[in-house]
Amino acid sequence: MQSPDRHRRTHPLLLLFAIVAVLAGFLHGSPARADRLEELAGKLAAGSFSQRAETAEAIAAFGDTRATPMLEALSAGELYARKDDGRPVLVERAGDGYSLTDPLSGESLGEAGRRDVEKIKVNNRVRGAVSDALTALRLFSPDRNVRMSAAAEAATSPSETMLAALRRAAEAETDPAVRERIGASLAVSSLHSGTPEQRLAAIGELSGSLSNTVRNALRDLAADPDTDAEVRQAAEAAFAGIERKRSLIELGLNLFQGVSLGSVLLLAAIGLAITFGVMGVINMAHGEMIMIGAYATFVVQELFRTFLPPELFGLYLPTALPVAFCAAAALGIAIERGVIRWLYGRPLETLLATWGVSLILQQLVRSIFGAPNKQVANPDWMTGGFEIVGGYVLTYNRLYIILFCFAVFAAVVLVLRYTPFGLHMRAVTQNRSMARTMGINSDRIDALTFGLGSGIAGIGGVALSQIGNVSPNLGQLYIVDSFMVVVFGGVGNLAGTLVGAMTLGIVNKFLEPVAGAVLGKVVVLVLIILFIQRRPRGLFALKGRAAES
Repeated sequence: MQSPDRHRRTHPLLLLFAIVAVLAGFLHGSPARADRLEELAGKLAAGSFSQRAETAEAIAAFGDTRATPMLEALSAGELYARKDDGRPVLVERAGDGYSLTDPLSGESLGEAGRRDVEKIKVNNRVRGAVSDALTALRLFSPDRNVRMSAAAEAATSPSETMLAALRRAAEAETDPAVRERIGASLAVSSLHSGTPEQRLAAIGELSGSLSNTVRNALRDLAADPDTDAEVRQAAEAAFAGIERKRSLIELGLNLFQGVSLGSVLLLAAIGLAITFGVMGVINMAHGEMIMIGAYATFVVQELFRTFLPPELFGLYLPTALPVAFCAAAALGIAIERGVIRWLYGRPLETLLATWGVSLILQQLVRSIFGAPNKQVANPDWMTGGFEIVGGYVLTYNRLYIILFCFAVFAAVVLVLRYTPFGLHMRAVTQNRSMARTMGINSDRIDALTFGLGSGIAGIGGVALSQIGNVSPNLGQLYIVDSFMVVVFGGVGNLAGTLVGAMTLGIVNKFLEPVAGAVLGKVVVLVLIILFIQRRPRGLFALKGRAAES
C-alpha cells in the first residue's frame, strides 16, 4: 500500500500533464473539433447551392479561423474538390496536372490529373453567405485592425449567424475599442432581429451614434410600417437626434472648409493688396507670381529627392518657402523696373502690359516644365488627418495652411508698421513728393514694395501646391477671386483683406452645396457688385490723403 506522502508527491506531476493537455488542445484544437470542421468542409462540394450557402453559415457559426483561406478561395471561384472523395482542395498547375493542398491545414496532398478534380461552383447566394461567413471569422483574427474592420462590416449584413458571431466575439474580445465597436454592431443587428424589448434597448444604446450604418438602420426601422409602434417612435426620435447632431457637425465642417478656402484666398490676395491697394497698380501677372512659387516648390522637392537621403525629404517644404519668396520677389522687382515704373498713373495701360507679361510667363513655364500638371507631395507631417466624430475628418494640410496664412498675415502687418521699410512705403503711398523731399528714394521703395507683394504671392504658391496639382494656369484660378477680396475688403486695407477673404471663403462654401461651384461664384460676384454700389470704397475704406488721392 502506498503511503500518503508518496500519494501527495504524485499530484504535481499529474497537474503538469493536465496543463500540457489543455495547452495542446487550445493551440491545436481537439481531434473532435478538427473532425467536425473537416466534415463541414466536405459538404461544400455536395448538394445544391442552397445547401452550400447553409454549410458556409455553419462554418461561420463554428468559429474556426482555419476555414478562412478555404472560404476566400470559394468566394473567388478557386476552390476545387477531388472527384473520388469530394474533399475540398486548393490547386496549382504542375505540368499536365495539379498540385493539391489542403485548404484547412495547408499540407500538401500530392498531385492529381485535371480530370480528377472539379471546381466547386457558386452563385450569388453562396457568395453572399461566404462573405458573411468571412466577416464572422475575421472577428476572431489575431490582428486588431482586422477585427475592428470586421466589427464595422458586420453591422451592414445583420443575420442570425452574424448576431451569434458578434456575441461570441464580444465575450472573447479584450481590446476596449474593438469591444465597443462590436457592441455597436451587435446593437445594430438587434434592431433587425431582436424582440421589441431588445430593439428598444438597442435604440437607446445607438441614439448618440453618428455612424452612417446606425443612421440608415434607424431610418429604415422608423419607416417600416410592420414595426411595433413603440419601437418605431423610439427609432424616429433617435434618428431625429442623430440628424440634429450631424447638422451641427456639418455646419462646423463647412465653417472649417470656409476658413480654409479663405486662408487660400488671403494668401493669394495679401500681395495684391500691396501692389494694387497701396501702389495703385492693376497687376494681371499677380497670379503668375503664385505659379512661380508653386513651381519653385516643385523644383526644391525634386532636388531633395535626387540629392538628399529619404529621411530628409520632409524638410523640403520649409526650404521651399524662402526659395519661392526670393524667386517671385526677384521676378516682381524685374517686372516693376522693366515695365511698370513707366506706367504709373495709367492704370489701363498697366493692366494691358501686365496681362501680356502673364501670358509670357505662362508660356515660359510650359517651355521649361511642359504643359502637364506637376504633382507636389505632402511631407509625412502634413499627410492624413484626425477624426473628430462619426467619420468627420480634419486634414492636416488644411490646418497647416490656415496657421501658415495667419502667420504670414501677422508678419506682413509687423513689417509694414514697425520697420523702416514699412514707414517709408507708407510715406511714399500717402505723399510721394513730400517723401522725396524728406530724402526717401521713392523708386527704390516702389521696386521693393512690388517685390514684397510678389514674394508673398510666391509663398502663397507654396501653400497651394499642397492642396492641388501645379500647372501653368494655377495663378489664373485665383486672380479674379483675389481682386474681389481686395475690392470687397477695401483697397489698400490689410484688415479689410483679411475680413474679405474669410467672408468670401465661408460664403462660397455655404453656397456650393445649394447652387453648385460655378453658380455659387456667380452669386458671390453679383453680391459683391451690389455691395460696391452701396460702398464704393469697400468694407474698410481708407481715410486721409491716401483715400483722397
